[in-house]
Amino acid sequence: MKRTATTKRGGSRFKFFTETIAELRKAVWPTRQEAIRLTIIVLVICLVMGGILGVLDYGFTRLMKEVFLGGG
Repeated sequence: MKRTATTKRGGSRFKFFTETIAELRKAVWPTRQEAIRLTIIVLVICLVMGGILGVLDYGFTRLMKEVFLGGG
Protein backbone atom coordinates (compact mmCIF):
# COMPACT_ATOMS: atom_id res chain seq x y z
CA MET A 1 0.00 0.00 0.00
CA LYS A 2 1.40 3.36 -1.00
CA ARG A 3 1.58 6.09 1.61
CA THR A 4 1.93 9.76 0.90
CA ALA A 5 4.28 11.74 3.06
CA THR A 6 2.86 15.04 4.13
CA THR A 7 4.36 17.69 6.33
CA LYS A 8 1.04 18.71 7.81
CA ARG A 9 -2.10 16.80 8.55
CA GLY A 10 -4.35 18.33 5.85
CA GLY A 11 -1.82 18.00 3.02
CA SER A 12 -3.33 14.91 1.45
CA ARG A 13 -6.82 16.46 1.52
CA PHE A 14 -5.54 19.56 -0.21
CA LYS A 15 -3.86 17.41 -2.85
CA PHE A 16 -7.09 15.48 -3.37
CA PHE A 17 -9.07 18.67 -3.99
CA THR A 18 -6.48 20.17 -6.33
CA GLU A 19 -6.35 16.94 -8.35
CA THR A 20 -10.15 16.82 -8.45
CA ILE A 21 -10.34 20.36 -9.79
CA ALA A 22 -7.66 19.57 -12.37
CA GLU A 23 -9.65 16.53 -13.58
CA LEU A 24 -12.88 18.55 -13.78
CA ARG A 25 -11.13 21.09 -15.99
CA LYS A 26 -10.17 18.28 -18.40
CA ALA A 27 -13.80 17.16 -18.76
CA VAL A 28 -15.70 18.08 -21.90
CA TRP A 29 -18.87 19.82 -20.75
CA PRO A 30 -22.01 19.98 -22.91
CA THR A 31 -23.00 23.25 -24.49
CA ARG A 32 -25.97 25.14 -23.07
CA GLN A 33 -28.08 24.01 -26.04
CA GLU A 34 -27.17 20.34 -25.49
CA ALA A 35 -27.85 20.57 -21.76
CA ILE A 36 -31.30 22.07 -22.36
CA ARG A 37 -32.16 19.46 -25.00
CA LEU A 38 -31.04 16.56 -22.83
CA THR A 39 -32.89 17.96 -19.80
CA ILE A 40 -36.10 18.18 -21.83
CA ILE A 41 -35.64 14.59 -23.03
CA VAL A 42 -35.17 13.36 -19.44
CA LEU A 43 -38.24 15.27 -18.21
CA VAL A 44 -40.42 13.93 -21.04
CA ILE A 45 -39.29 10.36 -20.39
CA CYS A 46 -39.99 10.80 -16.66
CA LEU A 47 -43.48 12.14 -17.36
CA VAL A 48 -44.27 9.33 -19.81
CA MET A 49 -42.99 6.64 -17.45
CA GLY A 50 -44.88 8.24 -14.54
CA GLY A 51 -48.06 8.16 -16.60
CA ILE A 52 -47.55 4.54 -17.60
CA LEU A 53 -46.84 3.50 -14.01
CA GLY A 54 -49.85 5.48 -12.78
CA VAL A 55 -52.16 3.73 -15.24
CA LEU A 56 -50.72 0.32 -14.33
CA ASP A 57 -51.11 1.08 -10.62
CA TYR A 58 -54.71 2.15 -11.12
CA GLY A 59 -55.44 -0.96 -13.19
CA PHE A 60 -53.89 -3.36 -10.69
CA THR A 61 -55.69 -1.62 -7.81
CA ARG A 62 -59.03 -2.06 -9.59
CA LEU A 63 -58.18 -5.69 -10.36
CA MET A 64 -57.26 -6.45 -6.75
CA LYS A 65 -60.45 -4.81 -5.47
CA GLU A 66 -62.44 -6.89 -7.94
CA VAL A 67 -60.70 -10.13 -6.93
CA PHE A 68 -60.57 -9.66 -3.15
CA LEU A 69 -63.54 -7.43 -2.39
CA GLY A 70 -65.94 -8.67 -5.03
CA GLY A 71 -66.21 -5.41 -6.95
CA GLY A 72 -66.22 -2.96 -4.01
